[in-house]
Amino acid sequence: MQLGFWVLIAMLGTFLVANMLFKLPVSISMVLGAIVGAVVGGKGFPLRHLFEGSFVYLDTMLIILTATLFMRVIEKSGAMDALGATIVHRFHKAPATLLILVMLIIMFPGMITGSSAAAVLSVGAIVAQIFQLIGIPDNKSGAILAIGAILGMAAPPVSIPAMLIAGGVDMPYIGFAVPLLCMTIPCAIFTVLFLGYRHCKGMDYEKIHDKLDLETAQKYGIRLYAPIGIVLVLMALTRAFPSVIPNLGMPLIFVIGTVCGVFVGKRFDFLETARQSIADTVPVCAKLVGVGMFIQILTLTGARGTIVVGCLGLGVVLLYVCCVTVLPVFGAISSFGASSVFGVPFLLAMLSGNQIVTASALALLASMGDLMPPTALAGNYAAQIVKQKYSDVFRACLVPAAVCLAVGLLFLIFSKNLGFLV
Repeated sequence: MQLGFWVLIAMLGTFLVANMLFKLPVSISMVLGAIVGAVVGGKGFPLRHLFEGSFVYLDTMLIILTATLFMRVIEKSGAMDALGATIVHRFHKAPATLLILVMLIIMFPGMITGSSAAAVLSVGAIVAQIFQLIGIPDNKSGAILAIGAILGMAAPPVSIPAMLIAGGVDMPYIGFAVPLLCMTIPCAIFTVLFLGYRHCKGMDYEKIHDKLDLETAQKYGIRLYAPIGIVLVLMALTRAFPSVIPNLGMPLIFVIGTVCGVFVGKRFDFLETARQSIADTVPVCAKLVGVGMFIQILTLTGARGTIVVGCLGLGVVLLYVCCVTVLPVFGAISSFGASSVFGVPFLLAMLSGNQIVTASALALLASMGDLMPPTALAGNYAAQIVKQKYSDVFRACLVPAAVCLAVGLLFLIFSKNLGFLV
């Protein structure tokens, strides 16, 4: 057997033992796996490669840090509370539209930060309260929250799984927006309508009116949403007119939106908010440091090539089966790790299709790992917020999760025909 195979076994084995047996963080477990892999591969302790690997995803980490701070600021300003209350007030007579708009609120933090956990923690309590008011059972509320947060993580503009897969093959993160939206938005609409529509058709608005926070929206008006508008406009303009408007970069755009958010709504302690934001993002950035080291050593020792060759030898049908099983299952430990360790080889094994559509589909499949036990980051956080057992929330997620996996698989199979989306 090739040395690369044994290196891969040693790295994955070390990672799993450290994480699942000794309960070490995913980031530390990946670093240990990388070190063991280098030793088994005959490279000793390659400090230079470990150092380089830790900076592979520096751009992504900057995006996460600034985006999470932006999300915290608009949350503290009252914009998210006001938006939720306004949506219920305006659309209570159209329950389907109401549910879809609330689902977009759930997805938005994940779309901005690239983290399903950040989405659940930032708007989970607000949305859970709305669902409780309109009559959706707690277990289904948790399921909507978990699936919505995961789809937000997979959706643009900040889809970290897609960034990791694209970065693994030196492909720029450009052209992913439409394919990702075409997968995530339909799945989100199906999820919220399937789980929630029949429970809110008979909603009695008079009973919940007094419980809605409409004062914040009335007091600050449209300016409360100015930071969100500025960020979206700057993102759109820099892409639509690249020859006229310089590429500001997403971190700078989020910083501009953050500065605006400090002055448009409720007053709050910005320094404390920034401290909390950084504390929330350190574990995510640490994972990316570990993933970078892991991938660097896989490449250095030749184990990455072994994975690619192994994927090429699977055959088309078995390759698709592995995509919809291995990616989510490994994603239960780390969706970021699944994207890098298996997403990149799977993409290289499917070069006949459209690479951007294929990478987008693989990103969606890897993101579903945040729903899978035992870790189930999004699922467990959602269950805690709605005060239900995770098993009850997970059962409610089964049908929507199966639909999401099916959509990802269809986009993989027909990626060549879907190139017009790019």
